[in-house]
Amino acid sequence: MTANSILLQKKYSCVIDRFAGQQGISLDDALRFFYHSEVYQLMRDGVSDMHCMSDAYLAEELGMEYRAKRICV
Repeated sequence: MTANSILLQKKYSCVIDRFAGQQGISLDDALRFFYHSEVYQLMRDGVSDMHCMSDAYLAEELGMEYRAKRICV
């Protein structure tokens, strides 16, 4: 299923804002990370209806990906 592009952009915004707050990083850093993340790719492509999940869930998924990538560096 594909989402309306305007609604999807709003969803991205809400997830990025929540993610930045949870991780204590700037919105710029959160935005940069988000658009290079697997979470973004899944949402964009409509895989498993990821874009239908709650903002809190998606921000937590993004946080797990963020922490995993920081450990590997």
